[in-house]
Amino acid sequence: MTVRRSSGAASPRLQDTVRLSAHGLAKVLGDLEARILRAVWTIGTPATAREVHEHIVQAHDVSPITTITVLNRLVVKRVLWRSKQQGLIHFSARLTESEFMVQVSRRVVEGILSFGPDAVASSFVDVVAEQDPEKLEELAQLIQRRLQARNGG
Repeated sequence: MTVRRSSGAASPRLQDTVRLSAHGLAKVLGDLEARILRAVWTIGTPATAREVHEHIVQAHDVSPITTITVLNRLVVKRVLWRSKQQGLIHFSARLTESEFMVQVSRRVVEGILSFGPDAVASSFVDVVAEQDPEKLEELAQLIQRRLQARNGG
């Protein structure tokens, strides 16, 4: 079995719109796509469509054909790999959950910055302060490290 890693892999093809009312991955993927990707990560090893479906159907009533369709859509979007093992098609994530979140977060931030960096930075700090005041210190330390790295030390 060959396991392909993300190094050099093309970025996922995600929609250019962010659904602000959705939660988590569903902001950039469809709801079912997000559920299926989470299932693939949870299973952790290359999984058949049946295994993914059995995982999904516990909480979301969906047909096996729909699961297969969405799995194949995620392959086209470069979110999943598809490979044949022991005569069966298996699906695995191209990126770990944290790698995927970093790529998606970066795209979202790049899009938000089109509103203007000053307004976005101010809003970001305000929201972090409201939601998790302790994170402000972590943010300050991150900014300090980036400034030091940029200035050579």
